[in-house]
Amino acid sequence: MKADLTWKSIFDPMTRRRASGYIRRKLDLYGSKSYAQSGEDIILRHLFDIIGVVVPRYLDIGANHPVHLSNSYLFYRQGSRGVCVEPDPALAAAFKRKRPRDVVLGVGVANHPGELDFFVMSASSLNTFSEEEARHSETLGHRIEKRLKIPVITVNEALKQCNPIPDFVSIDVEGLDEAVVSNIDFDLYRPAAFCVETLTYSDLGDGEKKKGIFETFSKHDFFPYADTFVNTIFVDKSRWRKKT
Repeated sequence: MKADLTWKSIFDPMTRRRASGYIRRKLDLYGSKSYAQSGEDIILRHLFDIIGVVVPRYLDIGANHPVHLSNSYLFYRQGSRGVCVEPDPALAAAFKRKRPRDVVLGVGVANHPGELDFFVMSASSLNTFSEEEARHSETLGHRIEKRLKIPVITVNEALKQCNPIPDFVSIDVEGLDEAVVSNIDFDLYRPAAFCVETLTYSDLGDGEKKKGIFETFSKHDFFPYADTFVNTIFVDKSRWRKKT
């Protein structure tokens, strides 16, 4: 475990919590339960074990629910902490109750800071700032429950809120994933891994892959480490090469 276990540090609550999470995980007291949509958190856990990151920090953009279908909750249970960005006021409040160690930003992420219409759908996993995406969901039998004015920040401002830079970033923003990824300043912010929704939504599961996301990560020397059809995990090539 990459912790400075001096006599002073062992009395620090955060150090003790991380050490406890590390020991419990090594003893398999957590088991192998996944909280993510398709086991992405288990894949990320394995990745971080390989590259030597015991307690990964995260930025969860479009976090939605603090536990259900969460790419970051497994790590929270194991002693990690991070920044969760969730524009739905009710869900943001749930994060603050369920995950008090995390920093919760009740905003959205867009190309420019300001304020945008946010569509709260009958299925919260389909909440979106994209009216086109919301209308498309309506054609598939879902309802627009509310239309709210929500403040938005850029992805780089969200990354700036993390100190230090997170080890991984989860991005799931229903229809705006490509725009968010294309605006990341990879020279300034370079997490080891990203987990991004790379499939367009379809009730039948026959959506199309968002090729622009793959092109952006390839351009900045990230490679697709794993793909669960809906989501893709991209890893920094330089971090992968240094794993041994």
